[in-house]
Parts: sequence; structure tokens; C-alpha cells
Amino acid sequence: MTRVEGGSRGQPGAGGKGPLSVLAIGDAVLDVVVELSRTPVVGDDVPARISLSNGGQASNVASWCSALGAKAAVISRVGGDLAGQLVAGRLERQGVVLLGPGGPGGEDGATGVIVSLVTAGGERSMASDRGASAGIAASDLDPAWFLRCDWLHVSGYSLFAPAGPAAATAAAEMARAAGARVSVDLSAATLVESVGSGEAIRRVEACRPEVVFGNEAEHEAIGVLEGVVTVVKRGPEGFVVRDPGGSVRWPALPVPEVRDSTGAGDAFAAGWIVGGPELARAAAAECLAHAGAMPQAGAAPRVRESLAQRRGSITTRP
Repeated sequence: MTRVEGGSRGQPGAGGKGPLSVLAIGDAVLDVVVELSRTPVVGDDVPARISLSNGGQASNVASWCSALGAKAAVISRVGGDLAGQLVAGRLERQGVVLLGPGGPGGEDGATGVIVSLVTAGGERSMASDRGASAGIAASDLDPAWFLRCDWLHVSGYSLFAPAGPAAATAAAEMARAAGARVSVDLSAATLVESVGSGEAIRRVEACRPEVVFGNEAEHEAIGVLEGVVTVVKRGPEGFVVRDPGGSVRWPALPVPEVRDSTGAGDAFAAGWIVGGPELARAAAAECLAHAGAMPQAGAAPRVRESLAQRRGSITTRP
């Protein structure tokens, strides 16, 4: 059986003082979730439930890490517009520190916005404008941010950004120098394809991650990654953990009613970072049960209860 691990919920960080300290680098954006009552009609109007929140993969992971008991911060750019005010305010209320240039009262520019369209069955499609978050640069990073970091999570939106991977790889180097562990999320098959498999592998390897997350399409797009734990997320079919020693297939936890799949993969990654694969699937199940990508009030107690009830159920494959 392959060895699978993550952080340890409720345990001290690497320095032995206080909770696990997690940094996530990537996108902090405004998330607009549109829950459709029916298929849209061209040129007409259909009822929908619409909500606003902070979002973006790095922001989602940091927020779930915070909800699960870690100290969390996100490294990103937001604009000085109204959307930036909303994003910064929501992150603060979730206990997440926003690091980086820009923000309310700061530089001009548009904060990124992601619109998620959710069908009645819980499936989603997205339209994304990364805005200011696409502009994070290596020169924006402060080595002091990484001094007490236990884990750095690198979003593929920063690693495969059109502006290049300099900020993501520099952050990984600083985190490594401080003794932190590193994970990478491939984020989207289209991102991997935009740079090509060979270049994508080179960028991932430059971060020297212990674990790489991605769905089946993303892992197929990048190909074989050597010397790391790869976690293949398979939605309702659970996930597969692979390393040179073999693989383990984990079933997903049952969810009575899937309301929205937005952010479930990010909740999963946060759970893994804070407490390993058991906490990962419990956090993903909690996210699926409500609208939007962010943890809701009472998320941590519900996740702990789910862990207590459902621990186990591992199938090993050679």
C-alpha cells in the first residue's frame, strides 16, 4: 500500500508552536455563483439564486484550511475596485490573511471575477476573468512571509499563467528554504495544454512538490510525474493516490444531496494539507452539500462528525 499523508489537524506546525501554517499562491477573486432553476432560454429570463463570495483556487484552499484549524494566508493581487473590497473583507472574516500588492485603496485595476453556473443537478460550468490576480510577480514576494510557513500550496493558475511561473517557483523556493512542504494543483487541463506536457512537467518539478492534485483530465494532459505522490480526483467515484510504491483507491463519502460541486476539489486539497486523505474527502463532501466554494458556518464540526462516522473504506490496487 502506498504511504499517504498530509498535515495533522490540531497538531503544532513545523516549529512546534501553534497550528499548521499554510500559504496558498494563486488567485483571489470575486466568485459569483448562479444556481439555475432550469436550463437558460436564449433571449429570455429564468429564475436563479445568485450569491457573491471571495473565490479563486488559492483563496478557496486557504479559506478551507482556516476553517479546518490552520493558520492560512493567500498570496495574490486584487484590484482597488469594489470587487477587491468585497474579496479582502470576506477573506478577513474567514481568518485568512491577504498578502500581495494592490487591494482596496491600492493600485488601480480590475479584481478577477469567476462566474459559476450551477445546474439543478449540481453540475457547474465557469466563465473566468482572472483580472489582477494574473499579475502576481516574483518581485511581489516577501521572504518574511515564508519564515513560519509549514506548507505552500501552488495553484496551477499561477504556475501555468500566461505571464510565466516565476512567482510560483520563487515562492516554492522560499517555502522550501524555510522547511515547508509544497503541493501543486494542476487546476485545469486547458491550462496544462496551453504550455504543453513537457513544459508543464518542468514547471511542476521546479516546485519540488510532495503531492500533485488533479482530476483525470488534468493528469492525462500532463502525463507521468516521477517521484511525487499524485492524487487523481474522480468526483463521485472518489480518488486514487499513486506513488512509486503502488496506488490506493479511496471511495468518496456519500452526500445525501449534491447542491453544488464548485470548490469541492479545493476543499479536498485543504483537507489533505491539514489532515491527510480522510479529512480531504470529508471536507469535499461538506462542500458539495452547499452552494459556493467557501466553508459555511459550522463546517468544521460537521466535517469532524463525518470523519468519526465514516473513517476507513480503503481499497488497495497494485
